[in-house]
Amino acid sequence: MRLVHFSDIHLGYRQYQRLTPAGINQREADVAASFRRVIDRTIELAPDLVLIAGDVFHTVRPTNHSILFAFRQLSRLIQALPGTLVVMVAGNHDTPRSTETGCILRLFTQLGVHVVDDGPQHLSFPERDLSILAVPDVPGTRPVLRPEPGTRYNVLLLHGEVEGMLPAHATTVDRAALEISRDELGADSWDYVALGHYHVYRAIAPNAYYSGSIDYTSANSWGELHEQRVAKIPGKGIIEHDLATGAHEFHPIEPSRELVDLIPISAAGMAAADVDAAIRAAIEGHPGGIDEKIVRLIVRDLPRHVARELDHKALREYQRRALHFMLDARRPEATRSSVSGAPGKRPSLADLVRDKLQTRTIDTTVSREALVSLGLHYLAEAERVAASDAAGAAVATLAGGGEEP
Repeated sequence: MRLVHFSDIHLGYRQYQRLTPAGINQREADVAASFRRVIDRTIELAPDLVLIAGDVFHTVRPTNHSILFAFRQLSRLIQALPGTLVVMVAGNHDTPRSTETGCILRLFTQLGVHVVDDGPQHLSFPERDLSILAVPDVPGTRPVLRPEPGTRYNVLLLHGEVEGMLPAHATTVDRAALEISRDELGADSWDYVALGHYHVYRAIAPNAYYSGSIDYTSANSWGELHEQRVAKIPGKGIIEHDLATGAHEFHPIEPSRELVDLIPISAAGMAAADVDAAIRAAIEGHPGGIDEKIVRLIVRDLPRHVARELDHKALREYQRRALHFMLDARRPEATRSSVSGAPGKRPSLADLVRDKLQTRTIDTTVSREALVSLGLHYLAEAERVAASDAAGAAVATLAGGGEEP
């Protein structure tokens, strides 16, 4: 019995301001095109089982356009493969946080998709000697992950985090509600474990895999790109796995739009004209150019006064050519010229905030001076409110003739 496993589609994902001629956000259209190619490839593979491991949509309340597109693509899949089982669980992006709100994925049951969205559920298919434990990412649930006895094929379909598997670049964003240990997962007791939530293809055990997302839709796509490069993973794709033989293959899916992380530049000791020339050489030297692509160029050791003198007309032209061009300018790290003598005065909170904002990575279209000014303004407002509250509490204590508890 062969299966196809994919996850983290994120239909309706939007980024940047570019629109298609039809008025759709360009990145939303890109993700939709990637999903269409996933359906095309799945139909070509003609598996016995399709497992969709959550985050079909990017938001709990997707647009009508995204819902209709998903419905049409899944309908196309089922019509082309009428004998194929399709099972789907809800991810954290699909799951409403209010119990009164229904999950939009239930719409797909009208097509014959087996949807599990409100808690763990065993799905039995005796005619195929198959049992699937489907576990959506629902807050407050702690399922016991145990296969059905007496069944030839036992599959676990789960959206969540396997404890300790997230890399540093993903540990502070978009956390799943469900986190399980490797012992709880018990991969050895299953014929296959299909995981969703993490956006990079990754093996947890010889029979347990994250399929990764079908496009770059996370908060840190550059971290994903780096991890794929290090692990020699050929981008985004879907998994084909044979339950009978254990044969396993990752099928890359051609991306809708290329992400380009140009070789970083060190601007140490450079004048603005030298940095301009280095930026131009990095862009012109990239095979295939940057037009209509998503591009990042890190420039390290770039002092603020040099950054102000860069050729901003040229930078705007790069931004016009690419779908998105980000010049990630990073200031030199501050170092003490001497380590002798007594320690200096501890920096104030305002000093810490100012330094942090001055070195934070921002888009070139954002004024760093305005960002720092606004940050210090909010800090001053917070300190003023805190001081006012403290003064009010002291007055109330004195008026009551006692001490605060």
